[in-house]
Amino acid sequence: MQNSSYYKFCIVVGAIITWFAVVMQLYLNIENRILPILQTIIKFASYFTILTNILVAICFTCVALHPNKKWGKFFLRPQVAAAINVYIFIVGLVYNTVLRWQWSPQGLQLIVDNLLHVITPLWFLVYWYVFVPKASLQYKNVWAWLIYPLVYCCYILVRGVFTGMYPYFFVNATQYSYGQVFINIAVLVLVFFGLSLLLVAFGKRMSK
Repeated sequence: MQNSSYYKFCIVVGAIITWFAVVMQLYLNIENRILPILQTIIKFASYFTILTNILVAICFTCVALHPNKKWGKFFLRPQVAAAINVYIFIVGLVYNTVLRWQWSPQGLQLIVDNLLHVITPLWFLVYWYVFVPKASLQYKNVWAWLIYPLVYCCYILVRGVFTGMYPYFFVNATQYSYGQVFINIAVLVLVFFGLSLLLVAFGKRMSK
C-alpha cells in the first residue's frame, strides 16, 4: 500500500498543501502586522494551529523524502501518525465549532484559513485512515499523546504572564480568572483524551 501511486500522491500533495498554507499565513500576518516583524513572527508561531500544521507538513515531508531515514521512520510509526491525527483533528474541531464565528476572513485569508482548519485536518485523516497501520495501537499510548497539548498550554500561559498576549480567548487570563482558564484547559485536555481513546478503539476495530 505504501508503495502505491495513491500513497505517494497523498503524502506529496499533503506536504504541498500544508506548507503552502503555513507560508501564506505567515506572509499575511507580516503583510498586515501592527507589531514589529520579530514579534509578529513569534506571535504567529504561538498558535496551536500553526505549530500543528507545521508538524503535519514535516511529517508528510519526511515520509515523502526520507522514509528509510531516522525522521522518516519516526513519522511512519503508527503511534506517531495517530497522535498527529488527533492534534490536527482537534485543530479543525475547535476552530469550526468555537472560533470560526469570531471573525470573517475574506479573499486569500479565507482560502488559507480553510486550508489550515479544514483541508489539512481532513487530508491527514484520510492519510491515517487509508495508509497507516493500526494493529499496534494501544490505549496506553494516549498518555504520551497528551504531552504536546499540555506543554503547549503551559507555554502560552507563561508567555501570557510576560506579554499579556494569549493566542485564544478561552485561555486569556486577562479576560478570565485563572480558575476559569484552568477549567477551560481541563475541558480541552479531556477532549484530547477522549478523542485519543476513540481513535485507538477505532484503529483496533479496523485492524481486525
